[in-house]
Amino acid sequence: MKLTDLTAVIGVLPLASATPAWLPAAKRQAGSTITVDLSKTYQTIDGFGCSFAFQRANLITNMGDKTKQRELLDLLFNTTSGAGLSIIRNGIGSSPDSSSDHMNTFAPKDPGGPTATPNYTWDGKDSGQLWLSQEAYNTYGVRQIYGDAWSAPGYMKTNRNEANGGTLCGVTGTNCASGDWRQAYADYLVQYVRYYAEAGVPVTRIGFLNEPEFTTSYASMNSNGAQAAEFIKILYAALEAANLTSQVGIGCCESEGWGNQVNMVNAIKSANAEGMLAMVTSHTYTGGPSGPMNTRVPVWLSEQCDLQGQWTSAWYQFGGAGEGLTWANNIYNALVSSNISGYLYWEGVQWPSPTTNEKMIRVDQQAPYNYEVSKRLWAFANWSRFVRPGAVRVASSGGTGVKSAAFRNTDGSVAVVVISTGASTSSVSIKVDGATEATGWVTDTTHNCEAIDVTVADGTISGSVAARSITTFHVPAPPAPPAEGSKASRRGWRFI
Repeated sequence: MKLTDLTAVIGVLPLASATPAWLPAAKRQAGSTITVDLSKTYQTIDGFGCSFAFQRANLITNMGDKTKQRELLDLLFNTTSGAGLSIIRNGIGSSPDSSSDHMNTFAPKDPGGPTATPNYTWDGKDSGQLWLSQEAYNTYGVRQIYGDAWSAPGYMKTNRNEANGGTLCGVTGTNCASGDWRQAYADYLVQYVRYYAEAGVPVTRIGFLNEPEFTTSYASMNSNGAQAAEFIKILYAALEAANLTSQVGIGCCESEGWGNQVNMVNAIKSANAEGMLAMVTSHTYTGGPSGPMNTRVPVWLSEQCDLQGQWTSAWYQFGGAGEGLTWANNIYNALVSSNISGYLYWEGVQWPSPTTNEKMIRVDQQAPYNYEVSKRLWAFANWSRFVRPGAVRVASSGGTGVKSAAFRNTDGSVAVVVISTGASTSSVSIKVDGATEATGWVTDTTHNCEAIDVTVADGTISGSVAARSITTFHVPAPPAPPAEGSKASRRGWRFI
């Protein structure tokens, strides 16, 4: 979504005013205890991320200052000094040109009909997204690469235009003189996966819609749930024919809001296409979730941001929609109240105009390439650096003046994310079975996912939680069992 088409913004928690979290004058609340139950499990986490669509990737890819280029990549993907994001959502182009911020297609010309040989022309850049994806994959270990199309190329649609809505020719309810383009569109998406694979980047998720209930002046394509289900079956068969179903999963449908996505999922289920999906995807611009969605596949909130508020890099001022603490809470509510598995902000980087919070970092397009990092990025860091792909949410309970969420990673490490809901620093004790050591990391007004002192005794982690902050307590993976040795080494050494 772009600023000019905003219809609503994500709701935020009402937060009272506060003194800065680390001032000596702040009152300290009495200690409270949080108990983690590793035996009670919820959803698996796919990760946290953002998009670089509409040529935003070029801000980094084409940057002349290579030092600042690396700084920006580190801020986004580094798991020790940055946000440690683990999902990239790229835009699959449909535009015949690259003017303005258009995402160019690699099939710009109608080949003469849906069964004619397509005229693919890959530029090896993909609006700057390919190089950025290569860096994320090779340097930072990002393994969830999601390609999502806002529209099919215009000649495949009822309106013969990539913009202004229109529907894919061939789905129920259309009658195109040019014919049925469903298979050609599926083949187009498969070819996109192949191009990335040739460049050493395995695409793991593919989407074919974006805000399908919304008609706008940029790339857009309309669809209802029944029409989406028809195409899911064709796309799944195309991936199967290309031997890609073990690598690439289908996502649908990137609705503008939760309510429409619920309706689309119900239609997909009625058409027996739910089992062909790897995840359900929704935005939150016209309404977010009030609880889990009724589906058996993982659910991602794949795009949200503050499109209305003026740019802010603040952690907390008055509970505004663009503040860092607001986004720490938004992520918490999504994961804990709605069992969300993937959580993505809209743009990772963007130029200063428009002066809104649709990006996490704003970057000048010309030298000296100044940039400013919002606290929204650091709110993500306290989740993404420690709750890694494949983690399972586990139960946590207790605590006074704080709320918590706990996760067990695939390596056995445990992350407990604690958000302070009050204006005072408090002491917490966190009980985690088997914990013998831990670290703590805080983000607040004056800290960006920075280490704090913690102690561990008898499986209990003790530390401070600053006023209106997010603090992550991380219990490292248990040591691997000793390798099988000789009989003598198992008995112990004997000295004669």
